[in-house]
Amino acid sequence: MTSPIAHFNGELLPLDEIRVSPLDRGFIFGDGVYEVIPAYGGRLLRARGDLNPPPRAMGEIRPPHPPPPHRGVPEGKPPPAHHPGNQAVYIQVTRGVPPKRDHVIPKGLSPTVFMMATPLSTPSPEMVEKGVACVTAKDFRWEKCHIKSTSLLGNVLARQVSADAGATETILFRDGFLTEAAASNVFVVKGGRVAAAPQDNHILLGITYELLTELAREGKVDFAIRPIPEAEVRAADEIWLSSSTKEVLAVTTLDGKPVGAGVPGPLFRRMHALFQEYKSRLAAAAAVAD
Repeated sequence: MTSPIAHFNGELLPLDEIRVSPLDRGFIFGDGVYEVIPAYGGRLLRARGDLNPPPRAMGEIRPPHPPPPHRGVPEGKPPPAHHPGNQAVYIQVTRGVPPKRDHVIPKGLSPTVFMMATPLSTPSPEMVEKGVACVTAKDFRWEKCHIKSTSLLGNVLARQVSADAGATETILFRDGFLTEAAASNVFVVKGGRVAAAPQDNHILLGITYELLTELAREGKVDFAIRPIPEAEVRAADEIWLSSSTKEVLAVTTLDGKPVGAGVPGPLFRRMHALFQEYKSRLAAAAAVAD
């Protein structure tokens, strides 16, 4: 089986030929950032032109020097995203390889840049129709969750809570208020109004979160970004998850209890339709461009 082609430090190489130094700060400290961008019909969803992580997060980590320029596509090798169907484009930049292991941020390193594209997994029709189960947990992660850091152990442990319970996600609370889920943003509906947690240092602002806020306003859905008490989440008419792979997905049970009527609600149906329409427009635009 032919190894997929990936971008690594300015070159396109078979994925199984890429080698990373054990001193790379991304490997030894998790000192790196990443982004995952869905691509529909070859068109990236909501991608910024430079494909860089958000400036606020980059300012927090003291970003390394700009990555090396792309050296071109080797003859006979397609670019990383050259696959049929929808793709998930993964981009990771670490601080690079220092001469020794030291916690202090070294100066003058060249970053390690990696990018690959894999088939995009999205919710099954059954998940969309029936919704999914979630559990809750205390948000025990650090105070800089807005940084899309490769140091994801806190999120891994939080997600494992739901995996052990046979659930799809772990919805997190900090000091009595909703933050997000282990690998998703969370939306809450009560009385026909949609709310999302503040875009502060306790949540990782996803591409899909931003898109849903815009689609809600364009679709004239009553929407607000504000602090959401835990009690409001537990009494919600609807709860949604959003992420690059989940798109928008209804939560129908929380800690074993039904959310609202225990089925995906009308506002979820509306937002799901708006999201699918947006994807169709994106794919159609890509087809015209080709």
